[in-house]
Amino acid sequence: MESFSSFKISKQLQYAIEDLGYENPTPIQSQSFPVIQSGKDMVGIAQTGTGKTFAYMLPILQGLTFSNQLQPRVLVIVPTRELVIQVVEEIEKFAKYMTVRVIGVYGGVNINRQKEAVSLGTDIIVATPGRLYDLVLSRALQLKSVKKLVIDEVDVMLDLGFRFQLINIFELLPSRRQNVMFSATMTADVNELIHDFFQAPSTISVAVSGTPLDNISQYCYSVPNFYTKANLLKHLLQDSEVFRKTLVFVSNKKSADLLFEELESYFTTEVAVIHSNKTQNYRIRSIENFNEEKTRILVTTDIMARGLDLNLISHVINFDTPAFPENYMHRIGRTGRAEQEGTSLLFSTIAEQPTKEAIEELMGIEIPIIEMPSEIEISKKLTYDEQPKLKEGYNPIKDGGEGKGFHEKKDKNNKVNKGGSYKRIIKKKYKKPKTKGDKNFNKRNKNK
Repeated sequence: MESFSSFKISKQLQYAIEDLGYENPTPIQSQSFPVIQSGKDMVGIAQTGTGKTFAYMLPILQGLTFSNQLQPRVLVIVPTRELVIQVVEEIEKFAKYMTVRVIGVYGGVNINRQKEAVSLGTDIIVATPGRLYDLVLSRALQLKSVKKLVIDEVDVMLDLGFRFQLINIFELLPSRRQNVMFSATMTADVNELIHDFFQAPSTISVAVSGTPLDNISQYCYSVPNFYTKANLLKHLLQDSEVFRKTLVFVSNKKSADLLFEELESYFTTEVAVIHSNKTQNYRIRSIENFNEEKTRILVTTDIMARGLDLNLISHVINFDTPAFPENYMHRIGRTGRAEQEGTSLLFSTIAEQPTKEAIEELMGIEIPIIEMPSEIEISKKLTYDEQPKLKEGYNPIKDGGEGKGFHEKKDKNNKVNKGGSYKRIIKKKYKKPKTKGDKNFNKRNKNK
């Protein structure tokens, strides 16, 4: 098996790797190193948790020499604030014995503090697209010195609507640069981005999206509605020895807050919630408390399904069935990491059956169904989205017909505005000359 000692890297990087306890590179790391070091554009297709950050930073740090210049030479773009913080921490660990300046910038905090930090100079800048573009527009940051561009979790960025910001950033970067991109899935949008901005990139694929991880046990419960799901979840989470560290995924922020209210009244300080509407400090604190096991239940949206390194999660619970099958793979990939055993539970309603079948088709397996415990109360209470909607009766106007209130315009309302009688009379009396130079045209016609 290949080891890091076989890589042509500096002693400083070797010492950092030893301190981190890494011995053998992951497949994406061993395959990416020579390509990125050669300076070629590269596209890496790999699942979350395969060591992508180290895969692109190791060769970049190896080629990064000392410099006093203020403007960054390496730009790393990631989709979320939490991922910025994590990547900066990882780079600082890798560059422990090197003189490398790294700064992370993201939204949700005071931009003036970040302007001050950037003005002092940096070698590597890690950023979310929105805040990066704001700093460039305010002229606090220049990208003319960037030699290497890394875009991580690019499919998430495109899903979150960052396409136009990414294109604007590309336009501001020097044309001669190395592009490195990592994505868990190869979508049409990702392909289009590669075609437009990359030059003959090498593609490295180490994990096919949809391949279930062998060390994750998957099960499913058929549950009728949201509040019955909440009752089932509370019943399961009572066993703190089995469900010692649980990540609960929901479809949107509203559902996350609703579920958190249900769980908080039961589990109090054991549960936290995180989504994009929460303040940055709250989000960071929630992640830290979860990693340090001060809380054992974290309710979240798909913002947490990618990139973030959460330690030793025993269970991932899909409180709803994700609309896109690939998202299910990213969710369950938060457990069963580093050869640890993990368990994934899926709560699915009748309405969610088609998406459950799409997930099973993608993975090529059938998720076994567990019978719901008899003591679980079947709730009759429905959320707003689950409540039957009153259908509007026949509306002839919306359906293109003419209702009872329809009538033709009166003649006086059908008149066309011709510009007022004065204009019409003057125009008739004094006709326009045929050409600009024929000033006497009207005079001659008048004398006829």
